[in-house]
Amino acid sequence: MAAIRFSDVNKVYPGGHVAVRDLNLEIKDGEFLVLVGPSGCGKSTALRMIAGLEPITSGALTIGGALANGLSPRQRNVAMIFQSYALYPHLTVGENLGFALKVRGEPRGQIDARVGETAAMLELEALLARRPGQLSGGQRQRVAMGRALVRHPRAFLMDEPLSNLDARLRGQMRVEIARLQRAAGATTVYVTHDQVEAMTMADRVAVMREGVLEQLGAPRELYDRPVNLFVAGFIGSPPINLLPGALSANGQGVELALPGARIVLPPALAGRRPALMAALGREIIVGVRPEAAWLADGPEAMLSGVVAFQEDLGANMVTTVELAGAARRDGAIVEELSESGVPRVSARMRIVARSGGRLSADRLVHIALDLERLHFFDPESRLAIV
Repeated sequence: MAAIRFSDVNKVYPGGHVAVRDLNLEIKDGEFLVLVGPSGCGKSTALRMIAGLEPITSGALTIGGALANGLSPRQRNVAMIFQSYALYPHLTVGENLGFALKVRGEPRGQIDARVGETAAMLELEALLARRPGQLSGGQRQRVAMGRALVRHPRAFLMDEPLSNLDARLRGQMRVEIARLQRAAGATTVYVTHDQVEAMTMADRVAVMREGVLEQLGAPRELYDRPVNLFVAGFIGSPPINLLPGALSANGQGVELALPGARIVLPPALAGRRPALMAALGREIIVGVRPEAAWLADGPEAMLSGVVAFQEDLGANMVTTVELAGAARRDGAIVEELSESGVPRVSARMRIVARSGGRLSADRLVHIALDLERLHFFDPESRLAIV
């Protein structure tokens, strides 16, 4: 296996479209790294540059410490798994698994041994005589993975391999891919637009937007410490609530104004976030994760509003609340700021709690917040205030 490094890599297509801009990224040997972002963010282009399917405009790509810019796809010895499976329909499962080894001229006995070993790992032994048309979507995806595994490549590259599967199969295959990757210890770069896949499978996640790497880190780090509004809104399901707010000083300390409420922040919280003091007297954007708020009565309640909608997800209930004191125009809540692929800043909140009884629409409710888990952002730079 091998580490992969992008150094100041750019990809510019004819006509001037910049697909990847100044990408600096190291994928460690044996790491499972997920590239995630909305459509058109450059993640698949980056993957195809590793595979040698897209030439690099400028910069350097190394695989295993060796410059790979001028190497052909075959010389790179990496295996790519596509969304479409790309199986040969006229060959059996066994023949599909061993095809690349046969083309290499490997001895028949070695091919049979490697195919048998891979089929056992993927529980495909009973399907070796079947053709792809006789398999389910999940079985075809396992064959596509097996065709990559059997080659013992230096790295696995996966381009949205689960997007053609239904929700149940996607959940099963996420577990299977993560298990196989850890068993093989293979360097793996996995591209998806599904942040749930990124959060559940990756050692580290690279979030991209418009060809730029926005943040790189462990899934929990991106969730708890997003560097900007885009990452905060893209990572998390249900997505983060983004509320208009303002900071000011009063006799008790730092006061946070939210729609219909004024909250004094705990002194310890303000002390741990010195940048908040520099934002006094300014409007900000406040991020509240749906699980960091709950419906409550009594002294812990901080906000109030009316129930707009409820989604019963079985174990959890997602309640959408329209906050009191929201700015309005023509009877509708003003949505002040928008980011592609992320929530808008508004005075509407989604709250996740364990399922209970349904609440009627337009019912007045009160909301408590976990102040330690609030996120603060500058509305102009869109960067986190930490």
